[in-house]
Amino acid sequence: MTNPPFDFSTFYNDGLPAPAALTDGSFPKFNFVGGHNAPDQVPVEALLAAANKVIKREGKNLATYSPHGGPQGYLPLREFLTQKLKATAGMDCDASEILLTSGSLQGIDLVNAALLSPGDTVIIEEANYGGCLSRFNQARVNTIGIPLDKDGMRIDKLEAALKGCAQKGIRPKYIYTIPTVQNPTGSIMTRARREQLIDLATEHSVPIFEDECYADLIWDGQRPPAIYALDQTRRTIHIGSFSKSVAPALRVGYLVAPPAVMSQLLALKTDAGSGALEQMVLAEFCRDHFHDHVIALNTALKRRLDALTAALSEHFGTAAEFDVPPGGIFLWVKLPKEVDTSKLAQAALADGVAINPGAEWSIAGEDAKRYMRLCFANPDENTLRAGVAALAEICHRAFGVPERSANRDRSK
Repeated sequence: MTNPPFDFSTFYNDGLPAPAALTDGSFPKFNFVGGHNAPDQVPVEALLAAANKVIKREGKNLATYSPHGGPQGYLPLREFLTQKLKATAGMDCDASEILLTSGSLQGIDLVNAALLSPGDTVIIEEANYGGCLSRFNQARVNTIGIPLDKDGMRIDKLEAALKGCAQKGIRPKYIYTIPTVQNPTGSIMTRARREQLIDLATEHSVPIFEDECYADLIWDGQRPPAIYALDQTRRTIHIGSFSKSVAPALRVGYLVAPPAVMSQLLALKTDAGSGALEQMVLAEFCRDHFHDHVIALNTALKRRLDALTAALSEHFGTAAEFDVPPGGIFLWVKLPKEVDTSKLAQAALADGVAINPGAEWSIAGEDAKRYMRLCFANPDENTLRAGVAALAEICHRAFGVPERSANRDRSK
């Protein structure tokens, strides 16, 4: 007789998230979810050459934890970042102000561990990164959502929210923003709004948490300076990532903070250092190839976006509303009010189409149910077109949207 497996559940801590589903890692036939990137744009040969070169030169240093840079990460990669951030985001920072992390999510977790306690309040963009929303729920903090438009976070609404907090004696722990290629909307906050945000944060004595994971993925390469660059009060913490610009599976992100803050965050990073081999290979690759690689990647991503928007226009017509983003890997799509995208996602997945429902990426209440986030980076253009056609069929069966008689061509 076989004994039943031991029941660990009675030993679990209170307040744990729901158990994760165990999968084999395979994707549905039409996969529009996740922050995956274009497989044909992974610079395999250049990464291979960089790996061979750096391992031959420095491989023996892998015998120690955190070689060439200590717990903040591989110094040559941090030095590359100081140059890159100066050139692209206007940031003046020293390598000592940069911490390399296991993806940008580790940076988010470190900041939350340092600043947040149950019952605290944070101000965020109303449509937002689902990974952050789940973390706020787990941390049992209160979130105040600020609406966005094509120029990013609405500063008038932010001002009203900060004044409302002050009247209640609440000082938010930080303002979290994704100002450059916002996730999921794709908007880029204007320089004027960035400066206004800094002024409001200064007036109300609130830190700013700036997430720029998608900032390299801009079609024309033009962007305002980072909030970190504009902030003379040094109240901004900045995070970024190589996951979107080079390869998600490398899991290399970074955090930029003033020295006193860096010291505290470093004390919370208890993993004995993020993987050094990935950092070493990236440093070797980025020195000679990063700029040209990003240009080629953005060209390919723009073609995929064009294929996706054309397919939506063909198969959904005016039932699918969206603003074409200036960069990134996501399209934020609004459907008619009778569509609940959480239910649509369940029906679609059963037929091999995966989408992100809006309720997982927005705290806008009932209105969030009309939205879906579609990642266009990973599927090729033919797959994107076929996937949208399949999704339209599923949506029509479930909700009568799009109507068969509807004119589906936006150009007419």
